[in-house]
Amino acid sequence: MFFPRLFKASKWLVVVFLLWILFLAYQIATFPVGQLTDKADVAIVLGAAVYDDKPSPVFRERINHAVNLYKAGNIQTIIFTGGLGDGETHAESIVAKNLAVTLGVPETDILTEIESQTTRGNLLQAQKLVITKGLTSTLVVSDPLHSKRAMMMAEDIGLVAVKASATPTTRYQSVKTKAPFLLREVYFYLHYLVFNG
Repeated sequence: MFFPRLFKASKWLVVVFLLWILFLAYQIATFPVGQLTDKADVAIVLGAAVYDDKPSPVFRERINHAVNLYKAGNIQTIIFTGGLGDGETHAESIVAKNLAVTLGVPETDILTEIESQTTRGNLLQAQKLVITKGLTSTLVVSDPLHSKRAMMMAEDIGLVAVKASATPTTRYQSVKTKAPFLLREVYFYLHYLVFNG
């Protein structure tokens, strides 16, 4: 009798776990991603891959969004984050800064950090700059499906007056591109919930 009961209980545990995973995926997919009219002192742009001295298409859209926020007068400063990733020859934040300058953002309104290699690291390093510069409100720029986890981390580390500001031109538009990104985010979100890191 013991083993059949154990098997039945295990089946229910698997069902509950799968339902929880689906719930997490729903939370990630439907997370509010901010309004294009949101204003703050600074936009923190989370890092992404670069290819030599060029941003990846995903990173380029995050940079473009921050530049658009700046040109619209919604922010006064941009913080680009990201150091050297695996196989990269240029720090992500420096590549982003160089592009933003060519798009018309003055260097004086751009801050960078070159230490971080993860989302949490991006936010922790950006927070140091926010504190040093006395900034009082922040927008976190990333892709829509990345925003839930990024905002949870931002709030956990105590980032001031923070809101999500996901790029409306994300490269993850089709089901084919969204599905792998969503699965990846569910994994990392679950990992963060369990291990807080």
